[in-house]
Amino acid sequence: MSQPTTNSILVIGAGELGTAVLEALAKHPELSSGGGNTTTLSVMIRASSLDGATTDPAKKRHNAYLRDNLGVSGFVPGDIGHDTVETLAAAFRPFDTIICCAGFGDAFPAGTQLKISRAVIQAATTAAKDSGRKKRYFPWQWGMDYDAIGTGSAQDLFDEQLQVRALLRGEDDDTSAEAKAAVKTAVDWVIVSTALFMSFLFRADFGVVDLPARTVRCLGDWATEISVTTPRDIGVMAAEIALRPRGIANQVVYVAGDTVSYARVAELVQERLSSSSSGATEIRKEAWDREFLRRELAKKPGDVMLKYRGCFSEGRGVAFDMDKTVNKQRGIVLQDVRSYLKEMEI
Repeated sequence: MSQPTTNSILVIGAGELGTAVLEALAKHPELSSGGGNTTTLSVMIRASSLDGATTDPAKKRHNAYLRDNLGVSGFVPGDIGHDTVETLAAAFRPFDTIICCAGFGDAFPAGTQLKISRAVIQAATTAAKDSGRKKRYFPWQWGMDYDAIGTGSAQDLFDEQLQVRALLRGEDDDTSAEAKAAVKTAVDWVIVSTALFMSFLFRADFGVVDLPARTVRCLGDWATEISVTTPRDIGVMAAEIALRPRGIANQVVYVAGDTVSYARVAELVQERLSSSSSGATEIRKEAWDREFLRRELAKKPGDVMLKYRGCFSEGRGVAFDMDKTVNKQRGIVLQDVRSYLKEMEI
């Protein structure tokens, strides 16, 4: 008979993605499967957002939702952007599983994801000496296949993601041999590549689907493909892999709600508009080829959206084979572009 296990899970961040992960964890069958196994949920948020510190009614309501509806039992103060590695490591030490859902993008200092990963490794190394147990770590890699994209892409934010992967694989040149060995003995990491957040595809400022202007554009060419996943479904799959790993450890896995060409996106948008109460409306199609995007980025090298467009136009590391996704292999149906469009107000 197997021994009962405990699994204390810390989710870093309670924004859109962090909340989706907590909701999926709370609803997952394994959380209430019995057998003496115990799973606890905690969340790391800024000290200023804790109930005793904030006067913001919205934050208080959200904290109450996490506590009363999702069973979050611990609220851990932490500022991933400014706390030191040592401070974060101390906060991470009590937890068996750490799922990072914050810290990527221009809102955080460069190097934040590397710092979080180093803090997890430090916490895991200390804990392993005490208990002999490894920590499981899901870094913020909820995006592209950065290995396929490689360094020096149009979106320079992606380079740090590759540095995190090198650190976890023990390939980082700035890490000592002792620290590299510690990663292997103390941490089981899982990188979940989810491609583009579904909502981003429909942001007018991103430029692919501009519904107010009834315009759909391709990045690269119309045959170029892109994968998309909703944050809700990212939460579903994060919870599934965290609670039912089935051997997934120290590897990159793929999740996607849909993989579509830009031509297919245009077809689906046209289909949705034609079925709307406003009646049939012909969409305008416009091609932004790679050379055009390179010229635009050269004019505005700091433009974040142009960086994303340039990277996605290459079609490398941004579209996943659906048959190789964990959701397809486990028979879990996620939301596709057609059903997402059906829910949108047009």
